[in-house]
Amino acid sequence: MLGNEEMQDRNNIIRVLQVNKLYYPVTGGIERVVQQLAEGLCEDTDTKVLVCRKKGKTIVEQIAGIEVTRASSMGMLSSLPLSVSFLWKFRRMAKDRDIIHIHMPFPLGDLACFLSGYRGRVILWWHSDIVRQKKLMKLYRPLMEWLLRRADCIIAATQGHIDGSKYLKPYQDKCRIIPFGVDLKIEKEADRWYMEGGPLERSEERLAVVKYLFVGRLVYYKGCRTMIEAFVQAAKMKKHIRLDIVGTGPLEPELKKQTEELRLTDQIYFHADVSDDELIQYFKECDVFVLPSLQRSEAFGLVQIEAMAFGKPVINTKLPSGVPYVSLHGETGLTVEPGNAAELAEAMLYLAEHPADRCQMGEQARARMDEQFRMDKMLKRVLQLYEEFVERKLER
Repeated sequence: MLGNEEMQDRNNIIRVLQVNKLYYPVTGGIERVVQQLAEGLCEDTDTKVLVCRKKGKTIVEQIAGIEVTRASSMGMLSSLPLSVSFLWKFRRMAKDRDIIHIHMPFPLGDLACFLSGYRGRVILWWHSDIVRQKKLMKLYRPLMEWLLRRADCIIAATQGHIDGSKYLKPYQDKCRIIPFGVDLKIEKEADRWYMEGGPLERSEERLAVVKYLFVGRLVYYKGCRTMIEAFVQAAKMKKHIRLDIVGTGPLEPELKKQTEELRLTDQIYFHADVSDDELIQYFKECDVFVLPSLQRSEAFGLVQIEAMAFGKPVINTKLPSGVPYVSLHGETGLTVEPGNAAELAEAMLYLAEHPADRCQMGEQARARMDEQFRMDKMLKRVLQLYEEFVERKLER
């Protein structure tokens, strides 16, 4: 039997429904954040998760102590699940929740909230604008605008998400900035590596070959073609450099062919199906991390803070998104114009030829991660936000 105090604590705990398109083990930046929030706040909140399946019947699972409902789906159309059951499951699951936390963009989540009649607190996490699907955007925008007006609070990971968005400016007063946190496993491994003197050991090897690292999906907006073009230019000026490309995607055959035609297979290496432990090793062994993204589809770049955890300077691009707000130009790395191979090559060369600056930027990158991008800080800020808005509800 629960005592009176335990019963009171249970009754007072904040009840949250996290809503997103998909969930772990599906991998993706947004899916990782939803999982981090659900698992990281499970002791302080009563959190449930509602998502869709890519295809198949509804299932309810317990994952790391979290109840995850995956609504049935007939399949995916333009990356959106075709799920009618999601709408009524949202309505049913929302009834006893203090807070509905919807991760955007997810048009089906907007529609479900609109149809549900839910009158409690709604918090949105704005991960990015919809960039490519312009026809869908015309249909979706009125519904999206309704939800933005309806929301009690909109979370963005950086000021760049707000400034670079076509849609958030009228709602700036209700926006809160909560930076993402480094994945806990990477954070712990990076902390251990630092305590054991890993950066010092790596610095002794830097006179031989300077290693650049890219991690991500090999898709159009990541800018890998430009990165390879830049590497070619840099390699003409400095022979002892290497580029490791970690990831897979539709552009993989084309990028490998490009590398072969440029006769750079002894300097550019592709790595697919990399384990978590192997990825951590690549972060440890690189000297410079490169994120050459071309479009604001790249809204933040979680891999930036993972590299920064290991004290690596970052070369990123000046996108109208959160990307250049994560690693700062001239402080924790260098920022170049997206799609400009010559400027990217210049940045790569500079960091190769100026080891003292490279090391200093790496140390400052680590310090910035420690100050801004720790997982416990992200979770604490979100919990404080929940408590603030639930308290406001009680005061009404």
